[in-house]
Amino acid sequence: MLSQEILSAISQYTASMQHAVTLVLQTGEHSKRDELKTFLDGIAGASDKLTLEERDSALPSPISFSVEVNNEPTGIIFSGIPGGHEFNSLILAILQAGGVSLKLDDTIQNMVRKVTQPLRFEVFVSLSCHNCPDVVQALNQFALLNPNIQTEMIDGGLFQDRVDQYGLQGVPAVYLNGKPFANGKIDTAKLLDKLIETNPEVVSQSDNQEALPLQDVTVIGGGPAGVSAAIYAARKGLNVTMIADRMGGQVKDTMGIENLISVNKTTGPELTSALVGHMNDYPVTLKEHLRVEKIDKGEIKTLHLSSGEIIQSKTVIVSTGAKWRELGVPGEAENIGNGVAYCPHCDGPFFKGKDVAVIGGGNSGVEAALDLAGIVKSVTVFEFMPELKADKVLVEQLAKRDNINVITNAATKQILADNGKVNAIEYQERETGDIKQLPLAGVFVQIGLVPNSQVLEGVVELSQYGEIIINEKGETSEPGIFACGDVTTVPYKQIVIAMGEGAKASLAAFDYLLKHH
Repeated sequence: MLSQEILSAISQYTASMQHAVTLVLQTGEHSKRDELKTFLDGIAGASDKLTLEERDSALPSPISFSVEVNNEPTGIIFSGIPGGHEFNSLILAILQAGGVSLKLDDTIQNMVRKVTQPLRFEVFVSLSCHNCPDVVQALNQFALLNPNIQTEMIDGGLFQDRVDQYGLQGVPAVYLNGKPFANGKIDTAKLLDKLIETNPEVVSQSDNQEALPLQDVTVIGGGPAGVSAAIYAARKGLNVTMIADRMGGQVKDTMGIENLISVNKTTGPELTSALVGHMNDYPVTLKEHLRVEKIDKGEIKTLHLSSGEIIQSKTVIVSTGAKWRELGVPGEAENIGNGVAYCPHCDGPFFKGKDVAVIGGGNSGVEAALDLAGIVKSVTVFEFMPELKADKVLVEQLAKRDNINVITNAATKQILADNGKVNAIEYQERETGDIKQLPLAGVFVQIGLVPNSQVLEGVVELSQYGEIIINEKGETSEPGIFACGDVTTVPYKQIVIAMGEGAKASLAAFDYLLKHH
């Protein structure tokens, strides 16, 4: 199961651990237990700092194991065999339990340490889900920071009884103390927001953390535009801080990228890693997993963060990107995670052999339909306009699939559910006005993007669509505030364009600093 190359890598990584780590496998009988034991034996055998023990630790299942240090539980539990995308979650948990530095910002670590009430998280994942590891890894770090926190990764494919108990149809799905906590596209910033909602005391100012000095440039957003802006600013020798709730932004969710010039083919996670690696070559202060909640205008801009921190900066470059647009019809919000989804890569496996719909006939919608066609029984693509808007090459691929149907000139009216699970979609034929229903098990919404510009309302001028209005230099209506990428009025939302716009905005900010500071 584990290649010699992987085992050698484990041996190399664990050499930097300060503490020995024990993997404790729950005793009992299960058809998958021997496979899990072989898997864990291989990992433990790769390092003299790792041990596997089998004992009754009152874990949820015979295919559950915990991570211990010095015979003390860390609060980290895995239920299932963490292969696929979750293999990294296991290795990171081992390394971090063994003393390797956590990836969380010091401010966030202090917030998590303040939690005083017992928190037991259950994180349902699919091993093919590329968003799930972010959630698992964040909560694992929470558990390592605070003994009041326990977190369990659960492979939904091996625990159908628990999936049925909660009526799940999408991942990641997080439950806290047995109650729904978060689902769908969750990142560390959203987990922190939820944590603050239930534990408001964690953002108190009692830490007296040393504030950052006055910054020359503060970049808000960690996608291609933001990273480009930060690199260009740092190369000018400026003091640069980046505030990003999620590095990579929307790019991280894109599985196939074939139009980034000079890069024949890559994926969103790979490109995100490359962006971060490039930025790390420069002295950019990164405040990750945090949001800017308010910006005060003036010659010096004051930014208020979700952590309670305040940053002052001579210039600001906004590159907050966009998010998936929601349908806004009855039954959508109520059924997220129970049949309504936005990520075909993450949630497609839950609909194997079932009928689903994709709402949206643009590139993202047709690509989603093509992805799903290899998993589900049938896909019906709904397009509001009389014709599909996707590129010709994608439409041609669509026509080759026997299990994809297309309904154009159709308006989605509502998503219907029975016993907490989606069972049909209601739509209107725009030409005739007739209302029809199509029985199905899942609806994947792919109707474009909404700019993440809410924090800029009343600060700079926005278009009727919420985009930040910029000129050819990336300047906004407010002196010293610049913007770039998908959050702006720049046409054609493309990665290569965002990178160029980020560089342009940064150069414009440098010119501004030369003239005004």
